[in-house]
Amino acid sequence: MEYIEIGKVVNTHGLKGELRIESWSDFDEVRYRKGNTVYLETEEGYLPFQVQSFRIHKGSPLVVFQGYGDINLVEKYKGCVVCIDANDRHELPEGEYYADELIGLRAVDEDGREVGEVTAVEETRGAQKNLRIRMPEGKEFLLPDISAFVKEVDPENGVIRIHMDEGLL
Repeated sequence: MEYIEIGKVVNTHGLKGELRIESWSDFDEVRYRKGNTVYLETEEGYLPFQVQSFRIHKGSPLVVFQGYGDINLVEKYKGCVVCIDANDRHELPEGEYYADELIGLRAVDEDGREVGEVTAVEETRGAQKNLRIRMPEGKEFLLPDISAFVKEVDPENGVIRIHMDEGLL
């Protein structure tokens, strides 16, 4: 099974087994719907947990797993990464991509010349995401993930075609 990371357990909350999650997902209400299964990456491997309840408190998801309604049962999971089965990922609208679909793509300019490789997708507060691109000589630059710069994304062929504007480097 292939797993996709969606967050990290950062602490417990209260005495009834609630775990505070640092979310890396845009779909918390879907991921933590009652009855859904998520996996915690532990020293023993990926352990499945069924969601019993979910709520947002002060901007953070709080989750209780079925059969783990006591702080003493969940404290050991602090620091564990929360994952889903890759098959449970839902489809994005056409033209939208998950970060892991973009990382590793070869970046080429509009004439097909090699520019580098996408090494990260970085969030910005209130603005578009940025693609971090590492050039063959090791230099990196950020490219706004907007249509003015990202001309074509072709994950099947491992390529992203970009517009290289003066001043990007």
